[in-house]
This record gives sequence, structure tokens and C-alpha cells, in this order.
Amino acid sequence: MRVLLALILSLAPVAAAAADCRDTTFEQASYTICEVTAGEDLRLFHSGPDGAYGSFRKVDQALEAEGKALDFAMNAGMYHRDLAPVGLYVEDGVEGAKLVTRDGPGNFGLLPNGVFCIGDGFRVVESRSFKADRPDCRYATQSGPMLVIKGELHPKLLPGSDSVYVRNGVGVSADGKRAVFAISNDAVNFHSFARFFRDGLGLSDALYFDGNISRLYAPSLGRHDGGFPMGPIVGTVVSRG
Repeated sequence: MRVLLALILSLAPVAAAAADCRDTTFEQASYTICEVTAGEDLRLFHSGPDGAYGSFRKVDQALEAEGKALDFAMNAGMYHRDLAPVGLYVEDGVEGAKLVTRDGPGNFGLLPNGVFCIGDGFRVVESRSFKADRPDCRYATQSGPMLVIKGELHPKLLPGSDSVYVRNGVGVSADGKRAVFAISNDAVNFHSFARFFRDGLGLSDALYFDGNISRLYAPSLGRHDGGFPMGPIVGTVVSRG
């Protein structure tokens, strides 16, 4: 009987794991993090038949046609006024916007910037290194600046900076098996945010997504941040219950 039960369980469909979202603190600042492990259905979203989704709700509605639901999500990179990605954007293997490697104004142009790549595992790669030896990414989004680069903080991030905002980004483990998405619940500067990834979470590479407009969708925490329409969105997908 036990053998039969084990066989039945082994043949039963397995629901995709949900992201692990939780609140935490680092140096008196509050953060919410969502951790995703390799093998979970993590995707990037930008446009549907009617144009840019712009919101978590519209992404979730689009997934309903697949019998799927959005489990966790956040904004995932900078965008122009028309919601088009500022830098590289790849969705389900299709490149929708080109890699940008020149320096320039604003946070995106504060080199080194980088690319978050979703393939067999997860990677955060400095943009010019990405161009020189492009990895195989089913999904990719470029943003900037890099926060942590192989265990070192971005050299232009200042400890005493008074430029403080609610910020969000992603860090990956050295083995590429974990991606941790973080949003500050308090206004923090770049240096503090970068140290949270490196010293608070122990991650060797991390990339800034955005600030001020940063938003999180985490139903497990009762959170659905609203606001102006967004460009790229990253999130995990699960079967709709």
C-alpha cells in the first residue's frame, strides 16, 4: 500500500514553488525581500497585444489565459516615457531592446551598470562583460548602476550621500541558484542599499532596478503597491488556484 501511495504521489503534478517573501531589517532600515531559487518559473513581462502591461494587475490578468497567476513581482529596470526599456530587454528569448554600454546621465549611465540574466540559473553581469561574452539568457533586463560587483561595492557609491529614496534591486548568489529581490521600506542611499545586498544578504553581485517609483507585489504579505504605469516587470508564476 505504501509503495502504491508513493507511486501515485510521484506521478502527481507538482505545483510550482512560490517565492519566499519576508520583511527584514539592516542597520535600522526596513526591507522586504523575495527569494527565488533556480527551477522556479521566474519571468520578465513588458507587453501584451494592447501594448505595455504597465501594472501587476494586467500581468496577472494575462497569465489567467494560461491557468497561471502572478505570485510575486516588482518593477525590473528603467524605462522611457512610453514605458520602453532603457537598455537590454529579452523576453522568452526574444530581444526587444538593445544593450547599451556607453556612459551617460542618470543612474543608468553611472558605469558600471549591468544585466540581470535568467537562464538555467541567475546571473548579474556587468554590461561590457556581458557584451564581450554574452551568456544564454531566456530573460534579461539591463539597469544600473551595479551595486555589488564580485563582492566589491560600486566605487562611486558614497557612504554619506544624502540622496535617499525607496529603492529596489536584485542580487544573486555566487552559485547562481538564488536570486533575492529587495525593496527598501525606508528611504536609503545607494551605499546602504548595496551593503544590504553584500553584508546583510551575503550576495556577491547585485543590480539596482530603480528608486522612488519602486513597487512590490507580494500577496503572501498582503502587499500590492500601486502607482504610475511601469515598464519591465519581473515575477514568479504559479498555477492559478
